[in-house]
Amino acid sequence: MGDLGVGFRYLLKGQRWVGAHGRWFGFGLLPGLVTLVLYGAALFGLAYGADDLIAWATPFADDWGSPWLSLFRGFLTALLFALGLFLAVITFTAVTLLVGQPFYESLSEQVDRAEGGDVPESGLPLWRELWISARDSLRVLVRVACYGILLFALGFVPVLGQTVVPVLGFCVSGFFLAEELTAVALQRRGVELRERLTLLRGRRLLALGFGVPLTLAFLVPFVAVLLMPGAVAGATLLARDLAGESGTDGNAERDGEQPGLPAAGAPYAPGSPNPYAGQGPHPHPAQGPNPYAAQPPYPPQGPQPPQHPEWNGGRKR
Repeated sequence: MGDLGVGFRYLLKGQRWVGAHGRWFGFGLLPGLVTLVLYGAALFGLAYGADDLIAWATPFADDWGSPWLSLFRGFLTALLFALGLFLAVITFTAVTLLVGQPFYESLSEQVDRAEGGDVPESGLPLWRELWISARDSLRVLVRVACYGILLFALGFVPVLGQTVVPVLGFCVSGFFLAEELTAVALQRRGVELRERLTLLRGRRLLALGFGVPLTLAFLVPFVAVLLMPGAVAGATLLARDLAGESGTDGNAERDGEQPGLPAAGAPYAPGSPNPYAGQGPHPHPAQGPNPYAAQPPYPPQGPQPPQHPEWNGGRKR
């Protein structure tokens, strides 16, 4: 269960990172604002023309008497708008990432740079990155739709459909939301969709701890826009953990080890420098006293070159 907390901490750390780098926060807001305007216009057009669309799609009901005609078409109109709103919620992140691919790539690279180490680059042209992102997003949406159909059917089961199914729905949405956001950083590292899903399944609780709270927040469109830059920053930190590049919030923190030091009980390789030289007792209690204290150096390794015949034990004949 510890991974749940670690995932949530990555989400908070990403929000704190963009909060401390105000320029990148504003930079990351632009794609979300553009997507919000596009979705708002689409939903307004749907609400304005839904009545005419339903009337056109149901000509067989033209001769129905009142109130059945109004009730039938009113129900279909409400259902159509609800479906459009649902699609807007589940596709908002994918479309925002697609629209903001160059923005979020730069933001993710900056987070990598601030955390130290190499800054991976895909080396692909922009059109190629957009194509891969769109293709992977479509594949993810197909998976989400399949799970959605299954959960919708289970929703009719008494008690189970009103308790367990909604929780499972948020878990599924959170898992795939974490996949979409970490894809920005992992795609730069050459990790394909299938490998990304394998990594996240291996750390499922980590993905849920990051994605589920974000899914709940993304139900409010304006909140989604405000949280999107920090979500990308946090997902980059999470991706570093999945790729084995993190030493602060990942395995080292959970195991209680100090980053950069050998694990407790692990032997040192012959010839390697002693990282604890001059520190007195060994800082790892499990290993007891420092085994290198007052220890002579290792003998030379490998075959020794022949000595000059005029030399004997360091003295010239």
